Parts: sequence; C-alpha cells; structure tokens
Amino acid sequence: MAAKAVIRLTAAMTIFAASAMAQTNDPNLTQAEIYCLNRGSAANADCAKGGGGVKDGGKAPAPGTTGAVFLPALIVDLFPNPAVVTEAPIPPGNTAAPPSAPPSGAPAIQAAAPGGPVVAPTDLVATEPPRAVIGDFVPDEVLVTVNGDANAVQQIAASFGLEIRSQRQSRLLGNTLVRFGIPDGRPVGVVLAQLAADGRTLRREANHVYALQQAASIVIYAFERIALDANEASGENVRVGVIDTGIDDSNPALSGVIAGQFDAMPDVPIKARDHGTSVDGLIAGTGAFKGMAPGARIYHARAFEGGKSTMDVILSALDWAAEQDVRIINMSFVGPKNELLGIACRNARALGIVLVAAAGNNGPKAPYGYPAAFDGVIAVTATDAKDGLMPQANRGAYVFISAPGVEMVAPSGAGSDVVTGTSFAAAIVTGAIANLLHAAPDRSADWVEKALAATAKDLGPTGRDNDFGFGLLNTKAAEAAKD
Repeated sequence: MAAKAVIRLTAAMTIFAASAMAQTNDPNLTQAEIYCLNRGSAANADCAKGGGGVKDGGKAPAPGTTGAVFLPALIVDLFPNPAVVTEAPIPPGNTAAPPSAPPSGAPAIQAAAPGGPVVAPTDLVATEPPRAVIGDFVPDEVLVTVNGDANAVQQIAASFGLEIRSQRQSRLLGNTLVRFGIPDGRPVGVVLAQLAADGRTLRREANHVYALQQAASIVIYAFERIALDANEASGENVRVGVIDTGIDDSNPALSGVIAGQFDAMPDVPIKARDHGTSVDGLIAGTGAFKGMAPGARIYHARAFEGGKSTMDVILSALDWAAEQDVRIINMSFVGPKNELLGIACRNARALGIVLVAAAGNNGPKAPYGYPAAFDGVIAVTATDAKDGLMPQANRGAYVFISAPGVEMVAPSGAGSDVVTGTSFAAAIVTGAIANLLHAAPDRSADWVEKALAATAKDLGPTGRDNDFGFGLLNTKAAEAAKD
C-alpha cells in the first residue's frame, strides 16, 4: 500500500563540523571568549589581547581544522542534561501551543521587518548560559519548534545567522519543526542559548543521534517463555507502527504483512535491511517464521541507515506513524534524552498509542536509554531461553518488562539470522500487545501497561527491579487481567 504524501526530509550521512575544541559548553566563557574560541586567534587580532583571549592560558583552535565528521564518530559533550519543563499533551484538534516566555528580565527579540537590519551572530547576547548537550549529536544543527509562519522562520534564521535546512508542521509536536544549520562553527550549546532570547522559539534541542539496539549474533522459544499459544496467536487487523531500517519486503516472512511504508531519509540509499526485517518478522511474520501477532498490519517507517539516525528523521517517522492511526509503535533504538522526542511520545500516548522501546544494549553502567526511559513508554529488556538477563542489557529504574531477545532465529535481509538484543525483545512485546488488542480492541494504552505490570513473572529481587523491571512478560495472564 502506498504511504500518504508527506514532506520529505534530507538526512546527509556526512556532515561538517567545527573542531572538538570549538564544541565547548563551558558556562564561564564570555561571549567574546566564545567568539575567539570559534574563530581562532589568527582570525581576529583582538582575540590575542587581554580582553578577548581564551581563559586559563588555553589556545584557540588553529584555522582550517574544520573537517568531515561521520555519524558514528560525532563530537559529544558529556555533561548532564539541564532541567526540562513538563509540557502537557496537546488536545486533539489543537495545533497551536502558547509561546515560551524569554528568561526573566530578558527582552524577547522581536520579528524584524522584511528587508530590515540583520543582527550579526557575533553581536548576539545569549540570555542564558551556553547549554550543555549530552550524547551524540549533529554538531552543526539545532532543532527548534516555532510559533509562527514561514516568514517568522526566515526572520529567526536571518537574525541568528542560521540556515533553514528543513521545516514542516509536526502533528505530535503541534508546531512547526525547523532544522537550522549553523554555518559559522558556533557550538550547538551556544546557539541554543542564543535562540532562547526569541519568544517565537518554543523548544530548542540538539539534533541527537540514535542507534539501533542489535547485539552481536551467535529457535524461536519466545512463544513458550511469554505464555502465548502459537496456534492461537493473532494480531489480525491491529495496526502497528515500526520505526527502523529499511526492510526486505520480498522475504516470504513478510508476505502480506506490510500495509504501508514511509522513507524518512529518501536521499540516503538503502544498504541495510536486516534489522527492520527481523523486527517486523518477529512481530507479525508468516510461514516458517511465524511472528507473535500474525495478521497484524505493519506500517513501516525507514529512519535508520548504518545503524544510525538523527532526531529530525525519527520525529518525521513518528509523525507519519501517528497519521496512520496505529495502535502500537515499536521503537527498537536508543539515544540520549531529547525533549522534542519526549513531547512527541507524550502526545502519541495521549492519542491512545501504546509505545514500546528497547531498553538498550550498552551494559549495566550505561546511562538511561531514550525513548525507553520516558514516562508512558514500555521499556523492554532482553532475556534468554532460561530467563537469564542478557549481560549487555542496560539497567535502571526505567526498565519496565522482560522478554526473550537472546539468540533467536528471525527473518533478515539475507533470509534468516540468529539475533540478540533488546531490539528484538521489544518486538516480542509489541507482538504480544497486538494479541491483547486483537482480543479486545477497546483496551486502552493505560490498561495495557497496568496489565503487563500486574501479571509479569517476577525475576530477580522481589518486586520491580532495575534488571528485569516487573519481570517476564506473561501474555496469557495479561489477557485474563480484569479491566
């Protein structure tokens, strides 16, 4: 089935960025020092003088250090995220949100008249300290939700010395989402702080990078472990959204399974199809690779290549999935906390969509993985055929439930493969939920979450714990749970 017409986003696999030295988030730097740090002392003789030099005898980066940076090796600033403001879900039919007020005591930048004066980026005065950015991100881009029309977007770009690389109306964010480029090498944290002075910018975030959660590979025992009768399993006509890699829709396991497809990064050639094919097959595969919910209708959004994606691409895929009126969205990927993704997840949940995400494969000491760690998202960890925890699984209070995800045979782009990872455990949970919704379509997302928690088989320490969450998924018990 052809997907709906959508605004296409361009996702370049190679991006250009300032040197690592220029990506500082030191809140003690003055605007002049930040400028000198970005331009280099040779670019401005004043920077070599006492008033504009780099603190503590540090050296400004040499000119010509800008180079290509590939997604797996992006510059990263390892600082805690700042506190975020909770935003209520947008009621159905309301596509506008009130503008954010500028920081106390700081005047908002007013819209400039068309053709009027443009403020040079070096003259901008940030109304809050440079933002600390955690996790991998595109080092020359920011994502901004704007309360205004295309003219307002143009004015913001001109006033802050930015490029408009894409813009679209987001259903889940409720506003215009703009991807601005930073052509002059300013650090992302500095630009986010500068943009906070303009009251038309509602949310300002880095364009974070997310990674698929597939561990190294080394049949399908999942039916038995989650108490789902393979002969009775069905997700017939339940609409399921999947955000993943491209798929091999010629694989017999996906015959008649895919109801619609959307490419959120159409200008990037598809090279990898294994991960997405395995996830879709585990959810609703047919034939020799019977999935957990045969008959489910999968709406598949391709948003990853080379195991990586960016926040703007993922948001585009989420919007498309929501427009398909899906009941469940499977997100088998992990990345840093990003408030735009958090808002989209909260609003998807407010629409009644069950959100399932991989908890992560980065080990017991890894930071929380998102989107799994957002409230209202079912975070899934992986267990083996003996209900033992996958050693490389993330741990933490956000882990909600366990499901099989270690050494399982699944369809892939090459036919079949043995797969391991919380990605695949998430697919198992998504398929089980599709069974519950097939049996009773009026069950809500809240009902699903409570039923899974109340009926899970306790593993590890008594009660919910940071390793297994509430325990191993028990589909039969969840099905029998009272409303």
